[in-house]
Amino acid sequence: MNNELIDVIVKSRTEQGVGVAVLELVSTSGKPLPSFAAGAHIDVHIGDDLVRQYSLCSDPAKSDSYRLGVLNDPKSRGGSVKLHAEFTDNQIVRISHPRNHFPLNENAKKSILAGGGIGITPMMAMAYTLLRKGDEFELHYCTRTEGAGAFEQELVEAFGDRIVFHYDDKDKAQLFSPQATFGPVDANTHIYVCGPTGFMDWVIASANEMGYLPAQIHSEYFSAEVDTTGDSFEVYCEKSDVTVTVGSEETIAKALRKAGIKVNMSCEEGVCGTCITDVLEGEPDHRDHFLTEEEKEDNDQIALCCSRAKCSRLVIDL
Repeated sequence: MNNELIDVIVKSRTEQGVGVAVLELVSTSGKPLPSFAAGAHIDVHIGDDLVRQYSLCSDPAKSDSYRLGVLNDPKSRGGSVKLHAEFTDNQIVRISHPRNHFPLNENAKKSILAGGGIGITPMMAMAYTLLRKGDEFELHYCTRTEGAGAFEQELVEAFGDRIVFHYDDKDKAQLFSPQATFGPVDANTHIYVCGPTGFMDWVIASANEMGYLPAQIHSEYFSAEVDTTGDSFEVYCEKSDVTVTVGSEETIAKALRKAGIKVNMSCEEGVCGTCITDVLEGEPDHRDHFLTEEEKEDNDQIALCCSRAKCSRLVIDL
Protein backbone atom coordinates (compact mmCIF):
# COMPACT_ATOMS: atom_id res chain seq x y z
CA MET A 1 0.00 0.00 0.00
CA ASN A 2 1.35 3.42 -1.00
CA ASN A 3 1.13 5.77 2.00
CA GLU A 4 2.39 8.82 0.11
CA LEU A 5 -0.13 11.68 0.06
CA ILE A 6 -1.16 13.51 -3.11
CA ASP A 7 -1.96 17.20 -3.51
CA VAL A 8 -4.97 17.80 -5.73
CA ILE A 9 -7.04 20.80 -6.76
CA VAL A 10 -10.81 21.03 -6.55
CA LYS A 11 -11.43 21.63 -10.25
CA SER A 12 -15.15 22.00 -9.68
CA ARG A 13 -17.76 21.72 -6.97
CA THR A 14 -21.44 21.36 -7.79
CA GLU A 15 -24.50 20.73 -5.65
CA GLN A 16 -26.77 17.86 -6.63
CA GLY A 17 -29.87 16.30 -5.10
CA VAL A 18 -30.44 17.22 -1.47
CA GLY A 19 -27.24 18.13 0.34
CA VAL A 20 -24.75 16.36 -1.93
CA ALA A 21 -21.54 18.14 -2.96
CA VAL A 22 -19.95 16.63 -6.07
CA LEU A 23 -16.23 17.35 -6.22
CA GLU A 24 -13.96 16.86 -9.22
CA LEU A 25 -10.31 16.60 -8.18
CA VAL A 26 -7.29 16.93 -10.49
CA SER A 27 -3.57 16.68 -9.85
CA THR A 28 -1.69 19.89 -9.03
CA SER A 29 1.03 18.74 -11.45
CA GLY A 30 -1.35 18.27 -14.36
CA LYS A 31 -0.35 14.62 -14.62
CA PRO A 32 -2.82 11.70 -14.48
CA LEU A 33 -3.81 10.56 -11.01
CA PRO A 34 -3.01 7.01 -9.84
CA SER A 35 -5.26 4.42 -11.45
CA PHE A 36 -7.98 2.76 -9.42
CA ALA A 37 -10.44 -0.11 -9.71
CA ALA A 38 -14.19 -0.01 -9.13
CA GLY A 39 -15.04 0.06 -5.41
CA ALA A 40 -11.96 2.06 -4.39
CA HIS A 41 -11.96 4.99 -1.99
CA ILE A 42 -9.52 7.71 -0.97
CA ASP A 43 -8.74 9.37 2.34
CA VAL A 44 -9.44 13.09 2.24
CA HIS A 45 -7.60 15.32 4.71
CA ILE A 46 -10.24 17.86 5.62
CA GLY A 47 -8.34 19.80 8.28
CA ASP A 48 -8.21 19.91 12.08
CA ASP A 49 -6.85 16.34 11.98
CA LEU A 50 -10.04 15.17 10.26
CA VAL A 51 -9.44 12.39 7.75
CA ARG A 52 -12.43 10.78 6.08
CA GLN A 53 -12.92 8.14 3.40
CA TYR A 54 -14.97 8.79 0.27
CA SER A 55 -15.68 6.38 -2.56
CA LEU A 56 -14.54 7.25 -6.06
CA CYS A 57 -17.61 7.47 -8.26
CA SER A 58 -15.93 8.36 -11.54
CA ASP A 59 -15.24 5.95 -14.39
CA PRO A 60 -12.09 3.96 -13.47
CA ALA A 61 -11.03 4.07 -17.14
CA LYS A 62 -10.41 7.81 -16.78
CA SER A 63 -7.42 8.85 -14.68
CA ASP A 64 -7.39 12.58 -15.44
CA SER A 65 -9.57 13.29 -12.40
CA TYR A 66 -11.28 11.76 -9.38
CA ARG A 67 -14.89 12.48 -8.52
CA LEU A 68 -16.54 12.28 -5.11
CA GLY A 69 -20.09 12.68 -3.88
CA VAL A 70 -20.28 13.87 -0.27
CA LEU A 71 -23.52 14.07 1.69
CA ASN A 72 -23.82 16.92 4.18
CA ASP A 73 -24.76 14.84 7.21
CA PRO A 74 -25.14 16.83 10.45
CA LYS A 75 -25.29 13.54 12.36
CA SER A 76 -21.78 12.59 11.26
CA ARG A 77 -18.64 13.31 13.26
CA GLY A 78 -18.00 16.63 11.55
CA GLY A 79 -16.06 15.70 8.44
CA SER A 80 -18.80 16.13 5.86
CA VAL A 81 -20.11 19.31 7.49
CA LYS A 82 -16.65 20.90 7.43
CA LEU A 83 -16.06 19.79 3.84
CA HIS A 84 -19.36 21.29 2.71
CA ALA A 85 -18.63 24.54 4.53
CA GLU A 86 -15.03 25.02 3.44
CA PHE A 87 -14.17 23.18 0.20
CA THR A 88 -14.42 25.48 -2.82
CA ASP A 89 -13.27 25.61 -6.44
CA ASN A 90 -9.47 25.80 -6.92
CA GLN A 91 -8.77 24.74 -3.33
CA ILE A 92 -5.75 22.49 -2.80
CA VAL A 93 -6.59 19.30 -0.91
CA ARG A 94 -4.41 16.45 0.30
CA ILE A 95 -5.60 12.90 -0.41
CA SER A 96 -4.28 9.35 -0.16
CA HIS A 97 -3.65 6.92 -2.97
CA PRO A 98 -6.78 4.88 -3.79
CA ARG A 99 -7.43 1.80 -1.66
CA ASN A 100 -9.93 -0.88 -2.46
CA HIS A 101 -11.67 -3.06 0.13
CA PHE A 102 -14.81 -3.40 -1.99
CA PRO A 103 -13.74 -4.91 -5.33
CA LEU A 104 -15.88 -6.54 -7.98
CA ASN A 105 -15.77 -10.33 -8.24
CA GLU A 106 -14.25 -11.06 -11.63
CA ASN A 107 -15.98 -14.46 -11.92
CA ALA A 108 -19.57 -13.30 -11.37
CA LYS A 109 -21.94 -14.05 -14.23
CA LYS A 110 -24.32 -11.35 -12.96
CA SER A 111 -23.85 -8.46 -10.54
CA ILE A 112 -26.66 -6.72 -8.66
CA LEU A 113 -25.67 -3.32 -7.30
CA ALA A 114 -27.83 -1.76 -4.56
CA GLY A 115 -27.05 1.77 -3.42
CA GLY A 116 -28.96 3.55 -0.67
CA GLY A 117 -28.65 7.33 -0.75
CA ILE A 118 -25.00 8.42 -0.99
CA GLY A 119 -24.13 4.70 -1.14
CA ILE A 120 -24.64 5.02 -4.90
CA THR A 121 -21.10 6.42 -5.28
CA PRO A 122 -19.04 3.18 -5.36
CA MET A 123 -21.82 1.55 -7.40
CA MET A 124 -21.32 4.07 -10.20
CA ALA A 125 -17.67 3.08 -10.70
CA MET A 126 -18.73 -0.57 -10.63
CA ALA A 127 -21.46 0.01 -13.20
CA TYR A 128 -19.08 1.83 -15.54
CA THR A 129 -16.65 -1.09 -15.30
CA LEU A 130 -19.30 -3.77 -15.84
CA LEU A 131 -20.78 -1.86 -18.79
CA ARG A 132 -17.40 -1.61 -20.48
CA LYS A 133 -16.75 -5.33 -19.97
CA GLY A 134 -20.16 -6.25 -21.35
CA ASP A 135 -21.09 -8.11 -18.16
CA GLU A 136 -24.68 -8.57 -16.99
CA PHE A 137 -25.66 -6.25 -14.16
CA GLU A 138 -28.48 -4.27 -12.55
CA LEU A 139 -28.07 -0.98 -10.68
CA HIS A 140 -30.66 -0.13 -8.02
CA TYR A 141 -30.74 3.36 -6.48
CA CYS A 142 -32.86 3.86 -3.35
CA THR A 143 -33.72 7.35 -2.07
CA ARG A 144 -36.53 8.93 -0.07
CA THR A 145 -37.91 11.04 -2.91
CA GLU A 146 -37.32 11.61 -6.61
CA GLY A 147 -34.61 14.22 -7.08
CA ALA A 148 -33.17 13.75 -3.59
CA GLY A 149 -30.25 11.72 -4.85
CA ALA A 150 -27.30 12.93 -6.88
CA PHE A 151 -26.32 11.80 -10.39
CA GLU A 152 -29.85 10.77 -11.44
CA GLN A 153 -29.66 12.19 -14.97
CA GLU A 154 -26.15 10.86 -15.51
CA LEU A 155 -27.20 7.39 -14.43
CA VAL A 156 -30.07 7.31 -16.92
CA GLU A 157 -27.86 8.53 -19.76
CA ALA A 158 -25.02 6.13 -18.94
CA PHE A 159 -26.87 2.94 -18.04
CA GLY A 160 -30.32 3.15 -19.60
CA ASP A 161 -32.64 0.37 -18.51
CA ARG A 162 -29.97 -1.14 -16.25
CA ILE A 163 -30.66 1.57 -13.66
CA VAL A 164 -33.78 1.20 -11.50
CA PHE A 165 -34.87 3.99 -9.14
CA HIS A 166 -36.73 3.26 -5.90
CA TYR A 167 -38.38 6.15 -4.03
CA ASP A 168 -39.83 5.75 -0.55
CA ASP A 169 -42.70 8.16 -1.26
CA LYS A 170 -43.95 6.42 -4.40
CA ASP A 171 -46.35 3.48 -4.72
CA LYS A 172 -45.43 0.27 -2.96
CA ALA A 173 -44.95 -1.59 -6.24
CA GLN A 174 -41.73 0.28 -6.97
CA LEU A 175 -40.22 0.11 -3.46
CA PHE A 176 -36.97 -1.81 -3.29
CA SER A 177 -37.56 -5.49 -2.47
CA PRO A 178 -34.51 -7.71 -1.89
CA GLN A 179 -36.66 -10.80 -2.49
CA ALA A 180 -37.88 -9.59 -5.87
CA THR A 181 -34.53 -8.11 -6.89
CA PHE A 182 -32.27 -10.97 -5.85
CA GLY A 183 -34.52 -13.89 -6.76
CA PRO A 184 -34.21 -16.56 -7.86
CA VAL A 185 -31.02 -17.41 -5.98
CA ASP A 186 -28.15 -18.17 -8.36
CA ALA A 187 -24.67 -19.33 -7.34
CA ASN A 188 -23.16 -17.19 -10.11
CA THR A 189 -24.84 -13.94 -9.00
CA HIS A 190 -23.03 -11.51 -6.72
CA ILE A 191 -24.68 -8.76 -4.68
CA TYR A 192 -23.08 -5.42 -3.77
CA VAL A 193 -24.61 -3.05 -1.25
CA CYS A 194 -23.64 0.32 0.19
CA GLY A 195 -25.58 3.00 2.04
CA PRO A 196 -26.93 3.81 5.51
CA THR A 197 -26.25 1.14 8.13
CA GLY A 198 -29.91 0.16 8.59
CA PHE A 199 -30.42 -0.19 4.84
CA MET A 200 -27.33 -2.33 4.47
CA ASP A 201 -28.12 -4.57 7.43
CA TRP A 202 -31.61 -5.18 6.00
CA VAL A 203 -30.37 -5.97 2.49
CA ILE A 204 -27.61 -8.27 3.70
CA ALA A 205 -29.90 -10.13 6.13
CA SER A 206 -32.49 -10.55 3.38
CA ALA A 207 -29.93 -11.98 0.97
CA ASN A 208 -28.69 -14.37 3.65
CA GLU A 209 -32.22 -15.54 4.40
CA MET A 210 -32.81 -16.17 0.71
CA GLY A 211 -29.84 -18.54 0.62
CA TYR A 212 -27.03 -16.42 -0.79
CA LEU A 213 -23.64 -17.40 0.60
CA PRO A 214 -21.50 -14.83 2.42
CA ALA A 215 -18.96 -14.99 -0.43
CA GLN A 216 -21.66 -13.73 -2.81
CA ILE A 217 -22.59 -10.68 -0.72
CA HIS A 218 -20.23 -7.71 -0.78
CA SER A 219 -20.67 -4.57 1.31
CA GLU A 220 -18.97 -1.38 2.40
CA TYR A 221 -20.13 0.60 5.42
CA PHE A 222 -19.67 4.38 5.48
CA SER A 223 -20.31 4.58 9.21
CA ALA A 224 -21.53 2.41 12.05
CA GLU A 225 -22.62 2.65 15.63
CA VAL A 226 -20.34 0.51 17.75
CA ASP A 227 -20.13 -0.21 21.47
CA THR A 228 -16.46 0.10 22.46
CA THR A 229 -16.95 -0.45 26.20
CA GLY A 230 -16.26 -3.58 28.23
CA ASP A 231 -14.00 -5.11 30.88
CA SER A 232 -10.45 -3.77 31.05
CA PHE A 233 -7.61 -5.86 29.62
CA GLU A 234 -3.91 -5.66 28.82
CA VAL A 235 -2.29 -5.15 25.42
CA TYR A 236 1.39 -5.89 24.81
CA CYS A 237 3.03 -4.35 21.73
CA GLU A 238 5.75 -6.79 20.75
CA LYS A 239 7.80 -4.54 18.45
CA SER A 240 7.68 -1.58 20.82
CA ASP A 241 8.00 -3.66 23.99
CA VAL A 242 5.24 -1.61 25.60
CA THR A 243 2.33 -2.83 27.71
CA VAL A 244 -0.84 -0.80 28.22
CA THR A 245 -4.03 -1.36 30.16
CA VAL A 246 -7.19 -0.64 28.18
CA GLY A 247 -9.85 0.73 30.49
CA SER A 248 -13.52 -0.16 30.37
CA GLU A 249 -14.43 3.16 28.74
CA GLU A 250 -11.52 3.56 26.31
CA THR A 251 -10.36 1.92 23.07
CA ILE A 252 -7.11 0.12 22.39
CA ALA A 253 -6.11 2.93 20.04
CA LYS A 254 -6.59 5.62 22.68
CA ALA A 255 -4.67 3.61 25.29
CA LEU A 256 -1.80 3.10 22.86
CA ARG A 257 -1.67 6.76 21.88
CA LYS A 258 -1.49 7.79 25.54
CA ALA A 259 1.56 5.51 25.83
CA GLY A 260 3.18 7.15 22.81
CA ILE A 261 2.49 4.32 20.34
CA LYS A 262 1.55 5.66 16.90
CA VAL A 263 -1.69 4.22 15.54
CA ASN A 264 -2.86 4.96 12.01
CA MET A 265 -6.56 5.66 12.36
CA SER A 266 -9.26 7.42 10.40
CA CYS A 267 -12.94 6.46 10.77
CA GLU A 268 -12.84 5.44 14.48
CA GLU A 269 -15.97 3.35 13.80
CA GLY A 270 -14.49 0.10 12.52
CA VAL A 271 -15.45 0.58 8.88
CA CYS A 272 -12.34 1.76 7.02
CA GLY A 273 -9.66 -0.78 7.98
CA THR A 274 -6.93 1.83 8.53
CA CYS A 275 -6.11 0.65 12.05
CA ILE A 276 -6.25 -3.11 11.39
CA THR A 277 -3.29 -4.74 13.17
CA ASP A 278 -2.03 -8.31 13.42
CA VAL A 279 -2.78 -10.22 16.62
CA LEU A 280 0.03 -12.51 17.78
CA GLU A 281 -1.57 -13.89 20.94
CA GLY A 282 -5.00 -13.76 22.55
CA GLU A 283 -8.59 -13.70 21.32
CA PRO A 284 -10.06 -10.45 19.98
CA ASP A 285 -13.63 -9.35 20.63
CA HIS A 286 -14.43 -8.15 17.10
CA ARG A 287 -16.79 -5.18 16.87
CA ASP A 288 -15.85 -3.77 13.49
CA HIS A 289 -17.70 -3.80 10.16
CA PHE A 290 -14.56 -4.17 8.09
CA LEU A 291 -13.25 -7.72 8.54
CA THR A 292 -15.21 -10.54 6.96
CA GLU A 293 -16.71 -13.24 9.17
CA GLU A 294 -14.00 -15.63 7.95
CA GLU A 295 -11.28 -13.14 8.86
CA LYS A 296 -12.80 -12.62 12.29
CA GLU A 297 -12.86 -16.36 12.90
CA ASP A 298 -9.10 -16.49 12.21
CA ASN A 299 -8.56 -14.16 15.21
CA ASP A 300 -5.27 -12.91 13.81
CA GLN A 301 -6.29 -9.29 13.15
CA ILE A 302 -8.03 -6.57 15.14
CA ALA A 303 -9.48 -3.11 14.56
CA LEU A 304 -7.78 -1.03 17.24
CA CYS A 305 -10.36 1.78 17.07
CA CYS A 306 -13.29 -0.25 18.37
CA SER A 307 -12.64 -3.94 19.08
CA ARG A 308 -11.69 -5.31 22.48
CA ALA A 309 -10.45 -8.62 23.92
CA LYS A 310 -12.16 -11.77 25.11
CA CYS A 311 -9.11 -12.55 27.22
CA SER A 312 -7.06 -10.70 29.83
CA ARG A 313 -4.09 -10.06 27.53
CA LEU A 314 -3.57 -9.45 23.80
CA VAL A 315 -0.22 -9.37 22.02
CA ILE A 316 -0.21 -7.27 18.87
CA ASP A 317 2.31 -6.57 16.13
CA LEU A 318 3.16 -2.94 16.91
